[in-house]
Amino acid sequence: MQISRLRVSCALAGAAALALTLAVSGCSSDSASDSASEPVVQTANGSVAPPEAPVRVGVPDFADVIASPNVTIVDVRTPEEFAQGHIEGALNIPVEYADFTDQVSQLDADGTYAVYCRSGNRSQTAVDQMSGVGINGIYELESGTNGWAAAGQPLIQ
Repeated sequence: MQISRLRVSCALAGAAALALTLAVSGCSSDSASDSASEPVVQTANGSVAPPEAPVRVGVPDFADVIASPNVTIVDVRTPEEFAQGHIEGALNIPVEYADFTDQVSQLDADGTYAVYCRSGNRSQTAVDQMSGVGINGIYELESGTNGWAAAGQPLIQ
């Protein structure tokens, strides 16, 4: 009888672990968190086409995106971090500020944006808030300035 209870307990524990794993893995299905889910598309005039929904990209694709004249680069780190080094041409709109949503709601909803932070965490928050005000043409740097600098890309002061 003791062995039967042990087997049932083990089976239930295994089933619970499997259910938890499936539930957790299903939580991050938004398009902005799917790395490289959509390729960077350039138009005939060399501009980058905005994605239909926010997309996370690696350093090489992000570099291609920001080389386009129609892309607005948005650094969502603090002004202090921005002053220590940022991608050339970036606007500094700190996501941690209370008026972040107000500031981004003034941007062109049909524009194309390249958004980054230090590591990719705050930029995800920023992308979610930007999407909330109707801005979806967003390329997000998945590794932030940490990955950018590690790949040998320049940061200016």
